[in-house]
Amino acid sequence: MSSSLFVQLLVNGIIVGMLYGIVAMCFVLIYKSTQVVNFAQGEFVVLGAWVCLSLVVSMGLPFWLAFIFTLVFMTIFGVVVQVLLLRPLVGEPVISVIMATIGLSTFMRALMNWVFGNNAVSFPPVFGQSTIEILGLRVETAYALSLALSVSVMVLFFFFFRYSRWGLAMRATAYNQQIAQSLGVPIGRVFAMAWAISAIVSAIAGVVIGLVNAVSNSLAFIGIKVFPAVILGGLDSIVGAIIGGLTIGVLENLAEYVDGQYFHVGNMYAVAPFYVLLIILMIKPYGLFGTPNIERI
Repeated sequence: MSSSLFVQLLVNGIIVGMLYGIVAMCFVLIYKSTQVVNFAQGEFVVLGAWVCLSLVVSMGLPFWLAFIFTLVFMTIFGVVVQVLLLRPLVGEPVISVIMATIGLSTFMRALMNWVFGNNAVSFPPVFGQSTIEILGLRVETAYALSLALSVSVMVLFFFFFRYSRWGLAMRATAYNQQIAQSLGVPIGRVFAMAWAISAIVSAIAGVVIGLVNAVSNSLAFIGIKVFPAVILGGLDSIVGAIIGGLTIGVLENLAEYVDGQYFHVGNMYAVAPFYVLLIILMIKPYGLFGTPNIERI
C-alpha cells in the first residue's frame, strides 16, 4: 500500500467516522437519559434526509433554508414521539419501551415507503464544485461539510453538557433519575429534550449522507451499522461514541482495501465492524469507556 493511498483511506475513514460518531452520540444521549436503546435511530436519519430533499425539490427552497426548516421539523418530531409514544410507558419494564421503538421503526419505514417511495433520489447540485483540496488530497465537498458539521456538533455537545443548565439537568438525570427528580429536575422535559436533540443530530447526518449517496430508505441501515461504534466506545459514554465512530470509519476503509487486494471476500467493508463488536464484547462487555454495572448480591 502506497503512503498516499494509505493517507487517503485514513482521511476518508476519519470523515466518515466522525459522521458515525454523531449518530452514535444519538444512541448514547437517549440511553444516558432514559436507559432505552432507540432502534428507530436509522429511520430518524432517513426522515431528516427525505424532508430536506422534499423541501428543496418539491417546494424549490434553497438548500440552506430547507436545512434549517428540516432541523425545526425534526425537533418537533422528536418531542412528539417522546410525549405521545414513550411518556405513557414511563415506569414500565425497559423491554416494553424497546419494543415500542422497534414498532416505531417499522411504522416509520412503512410510512416513508408510502410517502416517498422506494427509489433513490439525489439532491440537486448544492455546491459550486463537487470536490475540494485539503492538504493535497481531493475530498468531496459534501464530506468536507460532514467533517465541519460533525466537529461543530461535538463542540456544541461539550459546551451544552458542561456549562448549560439543561445540560447539567440531563447529566443529573443520566446519573440517577429518581434523585434528579427529587431535586426538582423536570424529568419529562429532559426526556423530550433528549429525543429532540437526537432527532436534530440524526437529520444532520441524514442530509449529509444524502448529499453524497442520494436519499433512499435503505439509509436506515446506518442505525444498525453504527451500533458497533456505540458498543465499542461504551453505551453510556459520549466520548466513547466519538472514538468508536472514528475507529469503525477507519476500519471500514482499510478493510475494503485489504479485501479488494488480498482476500476478495466481497463484504469485508460491511462485516468488519461486527467482527470488532464481537471481539469487544468478549474482552470488555461495557466497551472501552462504558461504566461497568456492578450489583451486590
